[in-house]
Amino acid sequence: MMIKIKTLNLKLLTVLSLMILGSWTATAQSNLKNINQNLRYSRYSRISPKIIPIKTGERSFKLQMPVEKIEENANFEDYAFSYVIVKDFNEEINEKNIVPLTTDKLKSDTDRHFYFEETVTIPERQEMAFAVIICKDTRQGDQYVYHADLISPFIADIPSFGGYYANGIPFDQNYINKGEALLFKSDKTLNLYSYYYPMEFEIPLPPMETRPAPTPKDIRVVDNGNFLVNVPQPFDDNGYYFIQADTTEQSGFMVKTTSDAFPNVADYQEMVDMLVYISTRSEHEALREASDKKKALDKYWLNLTKDTEKAQNIIREYFRQIEFANILFTDFKEGWKTDRGMIYTVMGPPTGVFFDADKEIWIYDKLGSNSKISFTFARIKNIFTPSYYKLNRSRSYQPEWFQSITLWRSGKMAF
Repeated sequence: MMIKIKTLNLKLLTVLSLMILGSWTATAQSNLKNINQNLRYSRYSRISPKIIPIKTGERSFKLQMPVEKIEENANFEDYAFSYVIVKDFNEEINEKNIVPLTTDKLKSDTDRHFYFEETVTIPERQEMAFAVIICKDTRQGDQYVYHADLISPFIADIPSFGGYYANGIPFDQNYINKGEALLFKSDKTLNLYSYYYPMEFEIPLPPMETRPAPTPKDIRVVDNGNFLVNVPQPFDDNGYYFIQADTTEQSGFMVKTTSDAFPNVADYQEMVDMLVYISTRSEHEALREASDKKKALDKYWLNLTKDTEKAQNIIREYFRQIEFANILFTDFKEGWKTDRGMIYTVMGPPTGVFFDADKEIWIYDKLGSNSKISFTFARIKNIFTPSYYKLNRSRSYQPEWFQSITLWRSGKMAF
């Protein structure tokens, strides 16, 4: 366990962490608006930090900070961890407001997570507040950043309870396999109310399609009754669930249920559905109508690539993109069906990712030139998730979109 490090090493690590954080701010003024967070969506990230706030008072919050270990045998000493509270996306982040997260603040170290927990109180007159966790890989300087709203116009409120894995680590994803359970905890004695939405969503329109997307006319909701905290709660049906402590408020906890295969493809029918982004309309209709989906899919890929090995490589690559889209962007929709998931699947991981309070901007080096292309996702307030983003569509995306699709279809797309 990391807690057993000798005092001398702990002090040395603290000093080293401060030095590293100091060098991080020495090159330029850093704030949430200008930090490139592209590692958040990289296929080669070594860790994945999150902040999951729990409201403990009128302006007090418990910051739950699980850091998922993606690399094997992740070593605490290879990273410098810290967090900061800022009042907006323009406030400078520097050694004056950064709080190091050293081994003495490590609440838990499991096979899958480093876990920190801190309590903060926001000043009475401060109108907005955002919590930021910063994890720097000391071996190569990679910087992982994640932020969460505490007080902002884009969230209704923060719930006073949370969902947890069996080992007590906060549940740090939005989906769970159907039939599995979560443990809900709170510092208060609470009855929680469960609502189930058996919804299926349409595939998003392409980025150059400016006509309004169809919206569901009716949203069916099932009242599943109430249950006590500290009792495992199973999720047995396909769709998504919204858990609340107070049904008169808009705050709550959303979790989507998925198949056992998720975030990977579940079956050939699902594989057909996912090919909509790179297929012509006639190709996709033929695949959907085929009685033998496997045979039709084999023929589809061979017709595109004219080569068995190339077909196998591109199938692996395309559905790897789908897997990452599902991991990164699932909310009440499967990740690949969201606007961000669609762009990620076809265009790949962005080279630049920049946030503001009301939007997220992705930047790609434009294929075959020195210029760049950017996608802007507008943030929309949604009671189910604080991270609901909708693409600002434009006809100008059409050339680059079709160019990327051509690369997929010719078996040349790789990341």
